[in-house]
Amino acid sequence: MTDLVLVRHGETVWHAENRYAGVSDIELTPRGHRQAADLAGWAGQAGLDAVWASSLSRARITAEAAAAEAGVPLQTDPRLRELDFGEGEGLTSAEMLARFPEARAAFESDPAAHPLPGGEDPHLAAARFVAALHDLGAAHPGGRVLVVAHTTAIRLALCRLIGVPLGEYRRLFPRLDNCALTELRVREREKAAMLRYNSPIGAVR
Repeated sequence: MTDLVLVRHGETVWHAENRYAGVSDIELTPRGHRQAADLAGWAGQAGLDAVWASSLSRARITAEAAAAEAGVPLQTDPRLRELDFGEGEGLTSAEMLARFPEARAAFESDPAAHPLPGGEDPHLAAARFVAALHDLGAAHPGGRVLVVAHTTAIRLALCRLIGVPLGEYRRLFPRLDNCALTELRVREREKAAMLRYNSPIGAVR
């Protein structure tokens, strides 16, 4: 049994404009760096046994100070990266509706069955992300691990781990704030228990 604290990286330039970043490597804003500093302050007192991050720079940079404050090395896993949004990368929802209205409408109806044009299959993304989480749990049995990753990948994984259809991720988990804490208790290859969702840093120890 391992507790995994899942965190969305700090705010980026594109997220400040409500643009889909996906697998594009986008820089943090000054606010994003402040959020990462707040996360580091929490991490220094959270009893963490390890800190892992997506290989995308916005997640790695968010996690660096947290790992230093926790006194553990930062480790990365490319399976923790965000969903690839294909032609939607760099666009807002309104811009997608203008460029490919039918595909965007289908995505909004069922985002798991209808990924954005050229985008990654959400079922495959959920599978790789959940496999990474199970491996982290096995590597740190009985521990508490911080995992800095991305909003859509985390929400897809939550659906898979609590046993609800992936197409419900936008409805069940409508938002995931930057550097808010979502904590799961996982057992090997089993469903997970959700201990908290989207909790502000100051509310959790």
